[in-house]
Amino acid sequence: MSRVAKNPIILPSGVEVTLGREKIFVKGPLGFIEMDANPAVKIEKEGTSLLCSPSDGSVSANTLSGTIRAILANMVTGVSQGFERKLVLHGTGYRAQVQGDTLNLMLGFSHPVVYKMPVGIKCETPSQTEILIKGVDKQLVGQVAADVRAYRKPEPYKGKGVRYFDEVIILKETKKK
Repeated sequence: MSRVAKNPIILPSGVEVTLGREKIFVKGPLGFIEMDANPAVKIEKEGTSLLCSPSDGSVSANTLSGTIRAILANMVTGVSQGFERKLVLHGTGYRAQVQGDTLNLMLGFSHPVVYKMPVGIKCETPSQTEILIKGVDKQLVGQVAADVRAYRKPEPYKGKGVRYFDEVIILKETKKK
């Protein structure tokens, strides 16, 4: 059995898990998430914990049990605490502003870039050069952050662009005459 799948998922107070035949629903104080159930993985609820195990002894079911356990743990963490990614804009005139569910970016192009946030994702701009993306779905928060970063990736000579808060850019040396 997968080493990851052997660990139980402890459910915090306020989090409810509904195990269906086709779907798995996780509901908490910050919202709810659903996931398609996989017949190769057996999920059992014992008191305040969830246990994942392979349905049969196949290698693919064994690896899937660890993956499903990690996804379920992220779902439980998301509905109880939430996930966030912080982006920072580096460059002269680079600004970000939130208007409703859209993010307006000035990234040095001749036009502003408008990004519409998907359902379930909230965006804040504590300052003009910082973007905070929050949500309950870890994969969706990371995907939105990657989409915003892709508009202007950090370039290697001056470091201008959109970068993650904890990202380190190694700058190249310019050509000498």
